Order: sequence, then C-alpha cells, then structure tokens
Amino acid sequence: MGIVTGTHAEPGSGSGTSAGTLVLAGTPIGDISDAPPRLAAELERADVIAAEDTRRLRGLTRGLGVHTTGRVVSYFEGNESARTPELVEALESGSRVLLVTDAGMPSVSDPGYRLVAAAVEKDIRVTAVPGPSAVLTALALSGLPVDRFCFEGFLPRKAGERLGRLKEVAGDRRTLVYFEAPHRIADTLAAMAEAFGDERRAAVCRELTKTYEEVKRGPLKDLAEWAVDGVRGEITVVVEGAPESGPSDLDPAELVRRVQVREEAGERRKEAIVSVAAEVGLPKRDVFDAVVAAKNAARTSPGEGKERA
Repeated sequence: MGIVTGTHAEPGSGSGTSAGTLVLAGTPIGDISDAPPRLAAELERADVIAAEDTRRLRGLTRGLGVHTTGRVVSYFEGNESARTPELVEALESGSRVLLVTDAGMPSVSDPGYRLVAAAVEKDIRVTAVPGPSAVLTALALSGLPVDRFCFEGFLPRKAGERLGRLKEVAGDRRTLVYFEAPHRIADTLAAMAEAFGDERRAAVCRELTKTYEEVKRGPLKDLAEWAVDGVRGEITVVVEGAPESGPSDLDPAELVRRVQVREEAGERRKEAIVSVAAEVGLPKRDVFDAVVAAKNAARTSPGEGKERA
C-alpha cells in the first residue's frame, strides 16, 4: 500500500473516489463558550451526526442556538464496532458525517478511531474541527515540563494491572498525562507514588474550564493523602517525568543489590527489576542488563566454579 496523503480539498469533493466527508469535531470540555466557531456551522450542515451521547448533543445544540437537520445516531463504546460499517456506507454514498463526543476531540480516549481507520481504508476524506483538549489544557496548567509528553489515557481498573502499567513507564523522562475517574483517583495516586516515588511531582486537574475548576500541585505522596477524603468531577493527572540525571550514576552493583533485596522479600525477579527501575528512575532495561551481567560474572568466576564442583 502506498503513501496516503490527506488533502484540504473543498468540502464534499473527497480525497479519493468518495464524495463523502468525515468531520471530527472538538466540543467544549466545560465552558460552552469555548466551542470553536466552525462547530455550529458543521452541526447545521451535517447529513449525519454521530454522537457519543445524543442527550448531551441536544444540550450542546441548545447552548449554541443551533438547529440541526441531519440524522442523529448514537456512537459510543458499546456500539462503535457495529455502527461503524453503517457510517462508512453513508460516507460512501456521499454524506457529510459529523462525529462528536461528550467533550474534547473524538478518538482521544473516546470513540472515533475505528471510524477514522475505516474511512481511511476506503479512501474517504477525513477532516477536523479543532477544539478544546483536556490533555493540553492540563499540561499547560500543571507547571511541569511540556516540551515532551506522553498521553497514557485511563489506567486499568484492577490494582495489580494498574501498578504494573505504571511501573512500565516509571523510567520515562517525558511528562505523563492520565485521565481518571473520581472514585479511583485516591488509589491511582497512591499507586503512582509507589511506582514513581513519593517525591515525584504531579498535578491533579479537575473540572477544567468549569465553575469549580481546581489544580492541585505537589509531590505524589501529598496528593495521594489529599485525595483520600474524596475528589469530584472530571479529572486529568499530569506527572513529572523521571529525573534526567542523578540515578543514572548508580553503580550497577547497587542496582543488583536492590533487586536481590526485593527477591529475598518475595518478589519475582522480573517484578523486582521493574520495581528497582521505578525506584531509581532508570529504564528497566538498564537494571535488567546489570542483573544479567552480574549473573554471567558469577558463573565464570573461579570461586563460583569451586562451589558447584
């Protein structure tokens, strides 16, 4: 398959054989006055509006003073796979399909990816109405470095899987951004403190652009303690990346010693390596290499050979 280039052709002309157009529209994450100017025009113009929540769509159109004439269908996580072929068929027939989610940009931890992929596969034009983003807004307000960042979305709900996912990125030097539900935020912050270290800086951003907007900044340990009493609203967490310098100067023998201590305490070697990497702010590969090198050295040493003989 060759390179596919999205062009900014005239609306309805398409980039390939289809006259249809898929429009991904950003919607306000809180304050309705943040809606991009083009959103109202696209809502009025669309032949089909695919909405994550049709009730929220009605509230949005009322707030914007928009009258829609297109067919409205629901498009959410539960029916995304089944409804995508129907929307692609509408696009192939020449319809202008507008996709909106409850807040922010479609596809960013929201429905949309499947439809975009299917449209691209059919050479259907895909364009966007850029709009508010909780990820970028939280990054800007966090006070943490934003030159390099990684969006991790929602963490697994199960405690063990959540901690494992966090340990995988503990050595990442980019700023990390997460979405989280209010009833899980306390446990998530505690897990982050365990995986990244108590003193790793973070910011909990809730209700962005809304009446009760709040940004709480501090070390993960302090934020975890603060969240125990309960946190309400839509939440985005921004976490500082691993330190650029300092931990990398640790002697490999010290890394091996720390792994051995954890193994003796009952952790499996793989888990111990991940834990030590998170503890010292190094990629887990560096700790793994130190452990392997120590193991190889022990095998070839004369003393080791005599003990085994």
